[in-house]
Order: sequence, then C-alpha cells, then structure tokens
Amino acid sequence: MSFPLLTVTAALPAVGAIATAAVPAAKRNAAKWVALLFSVATLVFSLIVLARFQPGGARYQLTESHAWIPDFGVRYELGVDGIAAVLIALTALLLPFIIGAAWHDADELEPARPNRRWRPTQGFFALMLATEAMVIISFAATDVFLFYVFFEAMLIPMYFLIGGFGDRAHAAGEEEAAKQRSYAAVKFLLYNLAGGLIMLAAVIGLFVVTSDQLGGGTFSLQRILEARAEGGFQLDTNIERLLFLGFFFAFAVKAPLWPLHTWLPNAMGESTAPVAVLITAVVDKVGTFAMLRFCLGLFPEASKWATPVVLVLALVSIIYGALLAVGQRDIKRLIAYASISHFGFIILGVFAMTSQGQSGATLYMVFHGVSTAALMLVAGFLISRRGSRLIADYGGVQKVAPVLAGTFLVGGLATLSLPGLAPFVSEFLVLVGTFSRYPVAGVVATVGIVLAALYVLLMYQRTMTGPVEKPEVRAMPDLRARELAVAAPLVALLIFLGVFPKPLTEIVNPAVEHTLSDVQKKDPKPDHQVAETGRSDNKPAEHAGGDHE
Repeated sequence: MSFPLLTVTAALPAVGAIATAAVPAAKRNAAKWVALLFSVATLVFSLIVLARFQPGGARYQLTESHAWIPDFGVRYELGVDGIAAVLIALTALLLPFIIGAAWHDADELEPARPNRRWRPTQGFFALMLATEAMVIISFAATDVFLFYVFFEAMLIPMYFLIGGFGDRAHAAGEEEAAKQRSYAAVKFLLYNLAGGLIMLAAVIGLFVVTSDQLGGGTFSLQRILEARAEGGFQLDTNIERLLFLGFFFAFAVKAPLWPLHTWLPNAMGESTAPVAVLITAVVDKVGTFAMLRFCLGLFPEASKWATPVVLVLALVSIIYGALLAVGQRDIKRLIAYASISHFGFIILGVFAMTSQGQSGATLYMVFHGVSTAALMLVAGFLISRRGSRLIADYGGVQKVAPVLAGTFLVGGLATLSLPGLAPFVSEFLVLVGTFSRYPVAGVVATVGIVLAALYVLLMYQRTMTGPVEKPEVRAMPDLRARELAVAAPLVALLIFLGVFPKPLTEIVNPAVEHTLSDVQKKDPKPDHQVAETGRSDNKPAEHAGGDHE
C-alpha cells in the first residue's frame, strides 16, 4: 500500500493539537513551540503533496480509500485535484504565521494565581491546530459524508476560539466585550449549523438516489462521476435542483454569500486578529471550494439552472460588502466587509463557468488568503499597541512606526488588487471570464474595484497619515522581530505571486477543465470567431459538443 500522504498531512495538526493541550499548565512557552513545530511540519508535508501532484495526470491523485461504515456506504476516501492541492498548501502555509502572530494573545487570559486545570494558552493553540486538521480533511475528502462530518466538526473549535479567546480591545469595557464575543460565537455557530442541517438532508437524499440507480447507496464522489460519464447515473430534474439547493445553502453560509453573510463581521470583529484570519482566509474557503467540487460536480444541470440567481447574489455581495466597508469606523469590521465583497468575486468566477473565471476564482481563494492575512495580522499588531479598533483613534502612525505602516499599506494595496500584487491576477481573470459570457455582470463587478480603492485608501489615510495627535500613537513602537518575521514573508509572497503566478496556474488549470467538463461548458468564442462562423455560444456547432445550454 502506498504511503498515505494526505492522511499524514491532516493527522499532523491533529496530533499537534493533542500534544499542545497536554503540555503542563506552567509551560506556556513550550506549548507555543510545540504548536509552531507541528504547523511547520504540516507545511512541509503539504508542499510534498503539491510536489507529488502531477497536473497532467489523473483527476484525483494521492488517493486513499478504506471502508468506514460499510452498512451505509460510507468510506474514508481522500484525493486531491489541483484546486484542493493548492488550498491545502494555503492552509498549511498560513498556520505558522497565524501562530506566530498570536504568540502572546492568550497570555492575558492566564489567571493571577496558578491553577493546573486552567490552561488557556495550551487550549488556544490546540484549537487552532484542530481547525487546521479538519480543514485539510475537508479539502481532501472525496466521500461526501466524510466531507460533511469535518465540514461541521470544524465549527466546534472555531466557536471556542471566537467566544473564549476573543478580542480584548473593546471600547465598552470587558463585561460588554464578553457579551459581544458570546453573541458573535453563538451567531457563527447557529448560522453554520442551520446550513449544515439542510445539507445533511441533501446528503441523505443523495444516498437514496444512488441506491436506486447504482445498485447500492454511495457517497463516493469519484464513483458517482464515473457512473455519470458512463451514462449509468442521471438525476430527475426536480430532485437534482432540490439536492443542489441543500448543498449550496450550506456552502453559501460558510462562504459567506449575501444575504447569509451577517455572522462574519461579528465573528471577525470580536475575534483576535489571528483567529479572524483563520476564519476568513482558511475556514471560509471550504465553502467556495465545495461549490466547485460538489455543486458543479454532482449537480451540473441544477448549477446551470441556478446560475442567473447566484450571479446576482454574487454581484450584490461585491457591491454591498464594499459599500459597507467604506462606511466602517472599526478596522477589523472594515476588513470583514471587504472579505464579503471578495467572496462575491470568487463565487462570480465559479458560476461564470469559463476557464478564466474558475481559474481566477481558485487563485482568488489563495491570494485573498495571503493578502487578508497580511492586512489583518498587521492590523492586529496595530490594535494591540493602541488598544482600540476604531479608525478615529489613530493618525500619523507612519511617522512613528514606518515599517508597520509600510507593511499595512502593501496589505491594503493587495486587498484592492493593485497590479503587480497577487490578487490582481485572480481578480483580472475573474472579470475577464465573467465578461466573456455575462458582459453585464462583468461590468457591474468592476464597480467593486473602485469601491475597494476607496475603502482601503481612506483607511490608510485616516490611520497612518497626518499629524500625530494622540499620545498613545506617539509612544507606539514599530514592528518587533517576531512581528516582522510574520509580516515580511507574506508581503514577499504577494509580490512574487503577483509577478509570477505560473506555478499555481499550471496546477489549477487542468482541474478547472474537469469541472467545466462536468457541467458541459466550453469557453465562449471571441466575437471575431462568431462573425466568421455565423454562430454564437448559445447555438454551438455540432463539432463543439459539450457546451449545451
């Protein structure tokens, strides 16, 4: 039997979570180093996954399959395509930086008197590693039930990270801050549990229809795709649409897509900056990834049926999120609303159903993760110095902390997709891919770019430029060595991938071709080709079979 590389990659952070939690209460620094060591080891194995993946090979590689609950057709099945491989690498890449940025976040929760039963530092980092393990399994799972289990299970550690280890920089005092953290954690849990319960009904429905058509119920994505390709699996139109809606609703909550987004600003605002990065740069990517893998893969006709509505919701997310970001007074909530706008771009690219759009959407997941991590972590360093999340409490920071201001600026410019930085590549591809099939949607989406420039530059101007009027700002130190070690690699990665994204596009593009094949779509022909052939994408030539609209 081949080496179970995916299992080991997911198991490392899980083992690390147990090891971190088991560190004695008095050994807080040891617990941090244990967590960091396991996160780095996970990163190494994720890079091996990326290196072992062959873009021109089978659709799902490094596969593992073992019986789990045979009586119900449930198997422990793992496998990665190019999209899953790069997202696993993103998850593993960000965790060491998240842990490094959160190095002192749990220290203030330590009680004044020693108590061997209360170990917040150990618990804090153990919960982070547990979340990482569940996210990696979710990206690798090719059994729908296995995916569902970890899709839901990751809510548990995130609930405690938001509610129990939230942000202490609250203007209303500790008691009110505790209430807000509790509210944000419960809201996060209830929204995602509601989506998960609806998805569970759809998962059971999928098992029932496979029982009827495949001679036995299965949750195996690979088996279902193979049966459809051979003509042995077809869903009734109404059933397929209902199952699609069950899956899509859960993924739209997780993503989050308007109007199911309202939990995100609360969760990010009340979390520490590293936990906020874990939410939006890691956990939320499972929702958009699952739209590509499961919605389009399992329910291609229903996906095309729902596309007009989904595109409208994505456009609303883009504009709505950006407009609310412009009006925010809280730095972290501004970044949260900006992320809602960015997830709108990702979903727009997924449902444009063009190679450029879906490649851009996948790259957007990766590059948004890196840019949000850079911006939010530096914002966290800023907030920890001043003790306030309010933009009005700053001003003139670049005069006293130029390195902090500079890294904050690069993170902000990446967020607005400045050419030369990584997010520009993905946003450009999304817009080109959308415009080629849905030109009106492409034009409307560009408004989000203008608004992004507005909220980012206004935030930078109000916090970093101008005179130093606040005494707390005047005494503010610049980035320390640990903080610089967190911010500098992320900035370097944004610049490198902005100039040279080819290593990722070569891995992603074959997976996108498979996804487009599932929904029987091909890229629209350019106008000059349409003029020459006298045909359009809505009436494809016979030899172009595959794009049936």
